[in-house]
Amino acid sequence: MKRNLWLSFGFAIIIIALAVVIDLPKSFFWGDKIKAQLGLDLVGGTELVYQADLSSSKDNLKDLNNLSSVFRQRIDSLGVSEPSIQTSGTDKIIIELPGVKDIDQAVNQIGQTYDMIFMVQGTAEDGVTLKDYYDNSYVYPGYWKATDLTGRNLLKSDYTFENSSTGTNANQPVVTIKFDNTGTAKFKTLTTDNLNKQIAIVLDNKIVSAPNVSVVISNGEAIITGSKDIKEAQLLAKRLNEGILPVPAKLVAQQNIGATLGQDSLKKSIVAGIIGLLLVIIFMISYYKFSGLIASGSLIAYTLIALSLYKLIPVTLTLAGIAGFILSIGMAIDANVLIFERFREELKTGKETTLALKDGFKRSWSSIRDSNMSSLITCAILYFTAGSGPVRGFALTLGLGILVSLFTAVTLTRTVMLIIANTKAKGLINA
Repeated sequence: MKRNLWLSFGFAIIIIALAVVIDLPKSFFWGDKIKAQLGLDLVGGTELVYQADLSSSKDNLKDLNNLSSVFRQRIDSLGVSEPSIQTSGTDKIIIELPGVKDIDQAVNQIGQTYDMIFMVQGTAEDGVTLKDYYDNSYVYPGYWKATDLTGRNLLKSDYTFENSSTGTNANQPVVTIKFDNTGTAKFKTLTTDNLNKQIAIVLDNKIVSAPNVSVVISNGEAIITGSKDIKEAQLLAKRLNEGILPVPAKLVAQQNIGATLGQDSLKKSIVAGIIGLLLVIIFMISYYKFSGLIASGSLIAYTLIALSLYKLIPVTLTLAGIAGFILSIGMAIDANVLIFERFREELKTGKETTLALKDGFKRSWSSIRDSNMSSLITCAILYFTAGSGPVRGFALTLGLGILVSLFTAVTLTRTVMLIIANTKAKGLINA
């Protein structure tokens, strides 16, 4: 039993030590590479609101989500850290770009609306060079020229496994594409004229895929091979579906947010967090004496572990997210209060210290579990149903805080108190 207690204590110490290393701004290991992600309201940046033209759309929600995915790809190429992209209402997309310095470049790149185009190999006189859609540094060899076959002629794309029992593609992941009547005729001409050549599928002026034409395809249905696994095939099918119905979108609002206000708010939030932590520690020590000191140590460990998780995941810290973290500091001590009160009740019945501790933890667990579970359910509802990024950030930081507090209270506090109860110093926790 004692051996298990010391193993649990050692495990907790290792977790805390790793958290300290991650929390440090710089370290000899990897702390300099793990940075906290700050939201738009803290680091500054810009907020863009786009309105999609869905007048010709057959499925508004699908086309709006496809447009959001296209925006995401364009923003990723800008190198923006943790952008927020969310739909609003029935036809708007709100994009938040923390830390963006060249706003004009961002607006120009995000606002471009390209059709998905099928291109064939050309010459230097009639063609252009194109880069890879996923690896912007890779330039496809040769020159490419556009055809009249576009994403508007594509009905759908999907991913599956080649079921043929013969051939090199047997049981390999493939991507299927199907054209409308007009596209079928165009694709037949393309495959006839470019037999044993590549046809490039281009989205946002970058090549998504460049399959080789091995046979003439006259029925408007084709299979793209070469995906190394089902995930790659799934991603390719997703990209092709994004280009099926390009949705025009126009910038209807732009708001610049200065970093000065964010920095002031961040400093005030940090001060508020420190004050809240100190007040809780003072209360616990003054009311529960030595047991409160142990709980305060667990609370500090909780803070270190929670902050390290925010960096590792990473969690984009907005003012609302920091508010969730500060609130979780107060909630983190709840489990300790329930445990200590139950422990006191068990002592009053005349039980020996170690037995009173075990029974106190055991009998308080159901209350701790139920109260924290209800809070976690609320956080989950907020996170998955809230439309705004700040609300989701609040739910995420609060939810993570609750989970970490369960670890520090039920594992760390319990282990330390049981270790002390098995020594000559057990009278300290009776005080």
